[in-house]
Amino acid sequence: MNTTQLALVALLAGIIIGASVAGVIVAALRARDRARSEVSAAIPEGVSGVLHGMDDAAVVVDSSMRIVAASRPAIPFGLHEDDVLPSDELRDVVRTVRTVETATTETLRLRRGALPAEPRLVVVRATRISPRLTLLVLRDITEQERVEQMRRDFVANTSHELKTPVGAVSLLAEAIESAADDPPQVRIFASRLLAEAARLSSLTARIMSLSRLQSGDVITAQREVSIDEVVANAMDAHALQAESAEITLTRGGERHLFVRGDAQVLSEALGNLISNAIAYSSSGLSVGIGVRAADDIVEIAVTDRGIGISEADQARVFERFYRADPARARRTGGSGLGLAIVKHAIHLHGGEVKLWSRPGRGSTFTVRLPQIEAPDDQAAPRPKRKRKKKRDATAAAKQPSRPNGEAP
Repeated sequence: MNTTQLALVALLAGIIIGASVAGVIVAALRARDRARSEVSAAIPEGVSGVLHGMDDAAVVVDSSMRIVAASRPAIPFGLHEDDVLPSDELRDVVRTVRTVETATTETLRLRRGALPAEPRLVVVRATRISPRLTLLVLRDITEQERVEQMRRDFVANTSHELKTPVGAVSLLAEAIESAADDPPQVRIFASRLLAEAARLSSLTARIMSLSRLQSGDVITAQREVSIDEVVANAMDAHALQAESAEITLTRGGERHLFVRGDAQVLSEALGNLISNAIAYSSSGLSVGIGVRAADDIVEIAVTDRGIGISEADQARVFERFYRADPARARRTGGSGLGLAIVKHAIHLHGGEVKLWSRPGRGSTFTVRLPQIEAPDDQAAPRPKRKRKKKRDATAAAKQPSRPNGEAP
């Protein structure tokens, strides 16, 4: 073997040895990177246990946006373990927290459940817990925001409603002062002043009643309540209104039915339904109050043959200060709080209110309440059975005899 051949052999051997060494080095580096990745992607001890015990939706995602751990409340949002984070908004939050390396909070609207579920208002807080892992905690604040919006609307609507009668009282007082030398005018203005004061008093009382119902403090001492008593009290309270409007109140259906609750609150709620039925009916018509029991539920239906309620308004009639017919409400002095009071009062008793209405045909509001057994001292009287008259042989003997074969 000459010198040239030896050089070639040496070069080939060097290449082979170098490639082997390089391969070993590359394999070692890959193993090191894989070990680091496994270490950095491992969930810190105790995190999974904390997630499973949380009431809020929470997930841990890795750098590939894969969910490696999730709490049970996260499932309705479509956040499942081993799935990729489905929401683009949540992915943006994760990217942001990895960039700034500090905890980030965002308010998003996310859908909880499949269509047609409405999006929920959610506060998302993202925190890095390792170089590759990010913790997302989702707190649903939809109901809190709704309550806060209701509070703001209530304050705004109440201020607006009170402003009208207060302004009228002020103007009428000035008119009375200006017409001090004209007794007939003074009497006219004084009469209108009394009407506005009564309207203001009624509105204030209804606002306070609704506030108490919403706080849940009204139903303190519940007892067995007779539906007959509730219906009778509500009808008596609005008998004068019905007579003035030439409306006939009729009562039908079952009797001796009982529910548990507050008789005064239930009577006022039913009275609001009767008052509305009278106000929205024409003179000469009737308003019916029917009672029946079915499947341990007592149903009290108030039916009128008045102007009815359009389908668009039916979904909103139980809102505070909402009036389906504002012009008629102003004439009748309606505050727009009656049906809201009914809804809250019945809900506090574990019941519900249903509405059926057709424009021009009338409306039926049905109150449904859980039925209870009648108290022992107020059980329904049993109907008397008619006794059959027995005819004995003596009575038969007194009958006149007939020839054989003659029909009686």
